[in-house]
This record gives sequence, structure tokens and C-alpha cells, in this order.
Amino acid sequence: MTRSANLGFPRIGLHRELKKAQESFWKGETDAAALHATARELRARHWTLQRDAGIDVIPSNDFAFYDHVLDTSVLVGAIPPRFAEIADADERYFAMARGTTAAPAMEMTKWFDTNYHFIVPELHAGQSFALNAQKPVGHYREAKALGLETRPVIVGPVTFLSLAKAKDNGLDPLDLIDTLVPVYAELLRTLRAEGAEWVQIDEPVLVLDLSDKQRAAFQMAYEVLSKAGPKVLLATYFGALLDNTELAATLPVAGLHIDLVRAPEQLEDVLAVLPEDKTLSVGVVDGRNIWRTNLDRALGFVTRAWDQIGPDRLEIAPSCSLLHSPVDLDAETNLDAELKSWMAFAKQKLGEVAALTQAQREGRAAAKLTFDTSAAAAAAHRASPRIHKDAVKARSAQTIALDRASGFAARRAKQRQKFNLPSYPTTTIGSFPQTREVREARAAFKKGLLDAAGYDAFLEQETEKSIRIQEDIGLDVLVHGEFERNDMVEYFGEQLDGFAFTKNGWVQSYGSRCVKPPVIFGDVSRPSAMTVRWSAFAASLTDKPMKGMLTGPVTILQWSFVRVDQPRAETCRQIALAIRDEVLDLEKAGIGIIQIDEPALREGLPLRQRDWNSYLRWAVDCFRLSASGVADETQIHTHMCYAEFNDIMPAIAEMDADVISIETSRSDMELLEAFRDFKYPNEIGPGVWDIHSPRVPSEADMLALMQKAAEGIPADQLWVNPDCGLKTRGWPEVRASLINLVSAAKALRA
Repeated sequence: MTRSANLGFPRIGLHRELKKAQESFWKGETDAAALHATARELRARHWTLQRDAGIDVIPSNDFAFYDHVLDTSVLVGAIPPRFAEIADADERYFAMARGTTAAPAMEMTKWFDTNYHFIVPELHAGQSFALNAQKPVGHYREAKALGLETRPVIVGPVTFLSLAKAKDNGLDPLDLIDTLVPVYAELLRTLRAEGAEWVQIDEPVLVLDLSDKQRAAFQMAYEVLSKAGPKVLLATYFGALLDNTELAATLPVAGLHIDLVRAPEQLEDVLAVLPEDKTLSVGVVDGRNIWRTNLDRALGFVTRAWDQIGPDRLEIAPSCSLLHSPVDLDAETNLDAELKSWMAFAKQKLGEVAALTQAQREGRAAAKLTFDTSAAAAAAHRASPRIHKDAVKARSAQTIALDRASGFAARRAKQRQKFNLPSYPTTTIGSFPQTREVREARAAFKKGLLDAAGYDAFLEQETEKSIRIQEDIGLDVLVHGEFERNDMVEYFGEQLDGFAFTKNGWVQSYGSRCVKPPVIFGDVSRPSAMTVRWSAFAASLTDKPMKGMLTGPVTILQWSFVRVDQPRAETCRQIALAIRDEVLDLEKAGIGIIQIDEPALREGLPLRQRDWNSYLRWAVDCFRLSASGVADETQIHTHMCYAEFNDIMPAIAEMDADVISIETSRSDMELLEAFRDFKYPNEIGPGVWDIHSPRVPSEADMLALMQKAAEGIPADQLWVNPDCGLKTRGWPEVRASLINLVSAAKALRA
């Protein structure tokens, strides 16, 4: 019989219960027992929710305190030596993610083309592995005690090694496949002994361009794992298998999951080569966006698979884990009713999976109400006048010059004369600590407990305080601190037409960091200035250069839930025009340095290299469109973090920002090698302080990183700055770290 299935569920809880428990534990306000109690309650709640939604195959071990890839490092015993002496398991786990005074955190980067960050596995020469099955086995037992049979989820060995970083020259992580696979086999035997009939092994690298070595690793690994115990569902997602179709379909596993939301065209290719004894899981409900599924269209794919392979070998599922979706649309009691009728969060997506399964088993009439509601919502969406704006489309169709008036060399000379900055100029990325007082004032203002005048006065006070601190520390280029902003994307979306917002639409970005992405439902435009008031106010308080802070069009696009009724490139261009207007207004207000952050530029890169050029063309053009209208003397900065830049250096150079700041401290300046090898022509600020760790780096630490940077990049191109914004840190560590940063810059000048 056809089964409904889920690949993973959000961990954080409807009201971010996990985040609150984590941060309380990190502060020492609660103990490990309380943290684990919250986690158990969340797991039980989510398993029960999935059962009640009509899901036949419920995942376990999809929960993680910080990250599922970090969990896999712990699972297989890949503990970096600097953490090996930490005896307590919880302390060691969080130290690997966040660092300690003595041990820097492990590197962090983006999970494929999502805004979810994973902790990069570190592997060393002579690496050994050892099974630590406590978590997957413990979670399977927990569910079983509740009367629920689950399918444990683990990151596959080839994906794990493909994402890992070798910390010794000459080591290729894939060379360790023969050592790693026996540990996976032991885990499967252990789960089988516990009673698990199926295990889901996630191998999303199968949608990438694979090397011969990766292909051989797949063959070797699954020859062994297919004989180890439970049936294996091999899960792929985020794209099409393409040239890896036959490899994935013919590996000796019991089932294959494919993403038919991102790549519906692959169904026929998979059906053509799928062995007669293999289960096919079809991902027809979007796990990464918040729009209702077109159920009739999805049922067409399901029926096509049913007709080919029959009912007993078919599973119906979301395209990927629902980790990337908010938890429950029912909690959005204040959301516009029309917009809400077009949406589905994780809980509702499970209902869609169940409805599709019922319709396939019993006929569409059995799920008529759900299908009719879906069809009515789709029709209302197409006919809604609030989506399309003729004036916005007309402006977007106009040709606007993308080049600055002069080349970088001429601009640089004018900017140096205007700002007269020292060598190794110092600055920050933009935000300063969002303290409890800041959050409480914002909440009071939103609830009507603090009027606009009182809130403005509070923000002015916090802004001036941050400027005096920066002046005292001796930073060269100041920022206003962004105390009026809740989130670097949400803040702008709230002031742009075409955006909508949720109250509880949280998704995990990394660890305890949750974001509430805006919803882009219609054509985008800027009714009025968004940031000028606070940047101009801050500039009036100091004689030092003040940097205006904006989020770039590609990042606003990538970090929102985006409409799917027009090309993403067109939506991005509309956003770019809105940011261009803001840039020009900042310049008119006397702000001579403007930073347009684009941390998501690399994240948006398609997973297949054949698709890169078309994406990079419109993404780079949108950035240039936002920045190209200013005078030569206005210095344009951008910021990028937690991404691999090597493959897109020409595109980054083509953005033609006067200064780019990047994250480099976690990778020990490794990410800077791309800029050095490419001979990046403009100025660069390699981050010397990992702001995602509570560790305060010393002056010597920062000096060593900058000296390493200066080995390959001329000193007159280098800036000194943190890796990212400082909103999540506290003032004591911010002061201490920035004092050390300025001292390091002075030492470099000397």
C-alpha cells in the first residue's frame, strides 16, 4: 500500500522553545537535565503531531541540539583533537560548535543552497572513527516508548566526507571511505537489533556534479551498507540527479527519494532505470517554501509513478526535510486572511502529504475538501490584484547603467583624499549588541506600551552610546549600530511593498539562531526612505566617517520566502531598484560610505555548474544596479560570510564594490586564499574575530591572522574587521574584542 512519509521536522518548536533552552543552558541559568527535558518534550510533541496528521513513516534522529552534520561528526567519533580532552559530552558538543577560550570553533558554512549553516567536519591524517550510537538509538527508543515506529535519519557517508575539510595537506577526505563505512555498518546493525525496519540515509551530494572518486565511494559504501541490517531509503533532494540518475537508482538499497519540486522533470528518467524491487519516494510537497501545494498537479506526478511501479513500492513525501519551513500556520492569528489562504507551514504540509496519499489510495473524492480548498486558493492567487503592479514592472523593464562613472583606481584615489583613512583601516560589519533593554523597548513599542516619541528617544540614546564607544576604542569607520532593526532582511521587507510578515514563522539558521523570513508575495517597490533617518542622525554625532548599512537585493531574495509565479531574477531586479533608491538617498544625506551586504550571493549559486553563469549574470547585475548610481567619492562596501568563494571570484570582482569584507577567522584565513590566488583588485577586509563564538580573541590572535593575510595581499588593500555583525554578542566581549582589533591594526601600521 502507498505510504505517506516525512523526511524531517523542524527542531526549534513553535515558540522557539529549543532556542530558549539552549541559551539558558549556555548562560548557566539551567542545567543539562533541563535542556534535555525540553528536547524530549519537543521530540514527543513533533512525533505525535506527525502521527496525528496522517503520516505513516515518521523520522527520528532528525532532531539536533545544534546541527545534524555536527551530530554526524559525534556519531562517527570525528572529534577534533583540541576538543578531545573535554570529558562532558554536552560541553564538548557545544564547544565544537561555538568554541572555547582555548579552542576555536569548527568552521561553519551553508548547507547546499539554503540559509541553514552546518558545522564542517574536520578530518586529520591518520583519522580513525568509532561509533557513538547513543543519540540515534536513544531517539528511536524514545519514539517506541510512545508507541511510534520511526525511521531513523542519518547523513550518508559520502555526503559527510564530501562536505568535510582535511586539516592536513595531501589528505582527501574521500580516502577515508574504507575506514568510515564499517562504522556506518555497525550503526545499521545496532538499529536493526533495536527493531528498526528502515533507515533513511541522506545523500544530497547526489544532486551535485560528482567526481569519479565520489562515484566509486558510493558503490563501495552501499555494497557494504545494503547487507548491514535495516532496509535503506537513500534520500536525495534540492535538485535533479541528472547524470547521477542511474547511479542513485541502481545502488543496492531498498528505496530512493527524489525531489520533484525542484526537479519535476527527473521523474521519467528515474522511472526508466528504477529496479523492479525498489521503493520510490516522491517529494511533491515543497519543504523549503511556504506556499500551498497545487495538489492536482502533485497528484499527477504521484499517479504517474503509481502507474509505473504500482502502489506497494510508492511513498509520498515532502521534497526534503521540513527543517526549512516554519512549524504551524495555525499560530498566525494576525496574518491577512487572503495571504494566509495561500500558505502552508510544516504542519499543513504534512496534511497535504496525507491528502495526496489518501487521494491516491482511494480516489480524489476521498480528499475532495482538501483538494478543492487548494484549487480555490490557487485560483484566488492568480486573480488577486495585489500581486502585480504595472508601474513596478514598467520601471524594471527600463535599461539603467550598471557601471560606476569611473573605474576602481580613479574612485579609490578620490575616496582616499576624501576620507584620509590610515593603512589597515578598522571598522565593523554593522550591528551592535541587541541587549535585553533593546529587545524589551522594541516589544513595548510594538505592543503600544511605549509611544513613538519614547521609542525614538531610546533609539537615539542607544545609537549615541554606541558611537561614543566606537570613538573611545578608536575605530576608523563607524556604524550606527542598527538598534532599530529586528533582522537584516525583515527590517527592509517591513518597509517595502510586496512583502508580508508572520508572527511565528521562525526557521533555524544555525544553533540557537532563528530567523523569520519575510514573504514576498507581489511586485516590490520602496514607498519611502528606510534607513536615512538613523544613518544621518548617527553621522551628526561624530566627525568620523559613518557607514550606512543596507542589505543587498540577492540576500533579501534568498533569505525570504519568494513568490513562485515569476522568475526569481525579476523579483531580485525589483528589489535592486528599491535598494538603489535607498543608496541614492543616503548619499544625498551626506553618508559617504555605504555597505550593501550580500552574504547570500554564493548561497544562491545553483548546485550544478552548468547553471552558474545564468544565475551569476542576473545576481551580479542586481548588485551593480543597486550601487552604480553614486558618485566616485562614495565608497561602496559589501559583506559576505560562511561560503566557498573560489569558484565565483570573477563574479565577485565584477560586482566592483570598493571594499569587500569576508569571514575568514574560523577557516584560519583559508577562505582568503581565493582572493589572493585570483589577485582580487579592490580592497578587502578579512574577518579576524569569529563573532559566532563567545571567545574573545587576543590582539596576538588577530595580528597573526592579518599578518597571514598580508603575505599574499598588498597591505594597502587590507581592512581590519570582525567576521560578521555583532548583534548576538554582549557589550563586554564586544568592547574587549574591538580594543584588541584596533590594537592589532596599530601594530600592523607600526
